[in-house]
Amino acid sequence: MLKLLAVDRFTILLIAMVVLATFLPVSGQAAHYFNMLTTVAIAVLFFLHGAKLSREAVIEGMLHWKMHALVFAFTFLIFPAIGLLAKPVLEPLLGQQLYWGFLFMCFLPSTVQSSIAFTSMAKGNVAAAVCSASFSNIIGMFITPILVSYFILGQSQHGFDPTKSIIQITLLLLVPFVLGQLLRPYVFPYMVKVPSVVKAFDQGSILMVVYGAFSSAVIAGLWHQVSGLTLLYLVLACSVLLTIVMLLALYLPKWLGFNRADQVTIFFCSSKKTLASGVPMAQILFIGQPLGMIVLPIMIFHQIQLMVCGMIANHWSKSKQE
Repeated sequence: MLKLLAVDRFTILLIAMVVLATFLPVSGQAAHYFNMLTTVAIAVLFFLHGAKLSREAVIEGMLHWKMHALVFAFTFLIFPAIGLLAKPVLEPLLGQQLYWGFLFMCFLPSTVQSSIAFTSMAKGNVAAAVCSASFSNIIGMFITPILVSYFILGQSQHGFDPTKSIIQITLLLLVPFVLGQLLRPYVFPYMVKVPSVVKAFDQGSILMVVYGAFSSAVIAGLWHQVSGLTLLYLVLACSVLLTIVMLLALYLPKWLGFNRADQVTIFFCSSKKTLASGVPMAQILFIGQPLGMIVLPIMIFHQIQLMVCGMIANHWSKSKQE
C-alpha cells in the first residue's frame, strides 16, 4: 500500500507540473536559465544512477544472457513493431505529432528503479533485473536515436543524422552514469545515509524537465491543439499497448521455459518505458518540434505502467508468501 501511495504522490506532482506550466509557464530569459539548471540536474541524476549500480550485481546478472536477450527483444523490437503497426489507426486519431510521441515512447529503453523495485517486491531475480534494466538504458542511448531518425525524423527532416544526437545523449546521460559507477566506492556510502534526499532529487529532476517541456508546449499552444477526446484516445492507446505487451511478457517466458524468478524479472523489465531518460532524449532529438506533445504519451504511459505493475507486484508478493 505504501508503495502505491508513493506512486500516487509522484503522479500528483507530475500533474501539478503540467497545471503549473499551463497557468504559469517559464519563458524568455528565465526559461534559458531554467533549462541550463535542468540539464545539470539530469546529469547529476544519471551520476547517482551509476553510483547506485553494484558491480557484483552486474557480474551476477550478466550470467542470464538469454533473459536479457528476451528483455531487449521486447524493448527494442516488440514495442516498436506494435507502435509501427498501429500507425494506420492511431495517426488519424491522435494527429501526427502525438503519434510521433507514442512511437518515440515505443522506442525508449526500460525503466531502472521501478523495474528493480517491482521485481524485488514480487520475489523475482533482482540481480538480473539490475543488470537488464541498466543495460537497457545504456543501449537505448544509441538505439533510440537511430530508431527515431529512421522511422520519425527521417520522414520529415531529409538527411537527418543521428550521430550528433547520440553524442549529445552520451555526454548528458552516459558519461555521468559511467563517472558515478567509477566513483561508487566514494559516493554510495553517503547515498545510503540520505535515501530520502536521493529520492527527492531523483523525482525532482524529472519534475523540472516535465515543467520545462510543458511550459514550452503551452506557449506554443499545446492545449489549443489537443482536445479532451484526443487525450482519451491516447489513454486508451497506452492502455491497450501495455495490455498486449504484458500478456506477451507473461506467457512467452513460461513457454520458453524460464523459472518463476526469471519470469517475474522479464515481466517487469520488458513491460515498462523510461520517463527519466525519455524526456531528456526528446529534448535533444526533437529540437524545433512541440516537445509537450512528444512527451505527453510517455507521461501517460508511465503512470499507467506504475499503477498496474504496483498492483501486480503486490498480488504476486502475497501469492509467493502463501
